[in-house]
Amino acid sequence: MFDPALFGKSLLLGLAVAAPLGPIGALCISRTLERGFWAGLAGGLGTALADGLYASLAALGFAAFSAALSGISGPLRLVGGLFLIWLGWKSLQSRSAPGAVSVGARDLLGTSVATFALTLANPMTILSFAAMFAGLGLAEEGSDALTVVAGVFLGSLAWWVLLSGSVAIAHRRLPEGFARWVRWASGAVLIAFGVGALASLLIERL
Repeated sequence: MFDPALFGKSLLLGLAVAAPLGPIGALCISRTLERGFWAGLAGGLGTALADGLYASLAALGFAAFSAALSGISGPLRLVGGLFLIWLGWKSLQSRSAPGAVSVGARDLLGTSVATFALTLANPMTILSFAAMFAGLGLAEEGSDALTVVAGVFLGSLAWWVLLSGSVAIAHRRLPEGFARWVRWASGAVLIAFGVGALASLLIERL
């Protein structure tokens, strides 16, 4: 039976996990400025799908979910850090002029897949997701998994629609060259987060 309160909590969780402007947010903004609304939204869709996957795992077995995350956090941090650095480097190397790149279905799919993998491998997303999931009481037995997953997915997706739409609208009023500056800034942010993830892993192992 549909529980509006549970759905509302799950929607809030999806928004809360997606809203902080981290590496994926920077990537989404850069893609929107370079290639338009649909490219930015494609990246957001990949993130929303990953959030939904985490929600399904957590709703079906929170204790097992938490234990599994703690067991693989090291490898995920390594993969995620390297992936962030690679994406940042590619962004810094890009010389495409804003609006000059045509975006096809394969490009949109590739963007979604990349952000899906990046979200899964982002240790900060994992930790914040698990903490907020427990804090909102979504780990309680008897919670309807489908309602939780739908709420988290739609909440996350709503944020990316809002962000991509706002950036796409504002882009028309921004000075020429702004998108290029954002691409460079996005690349620097991605590399910084990647180096931070690798550094934290190294410090933990020492």
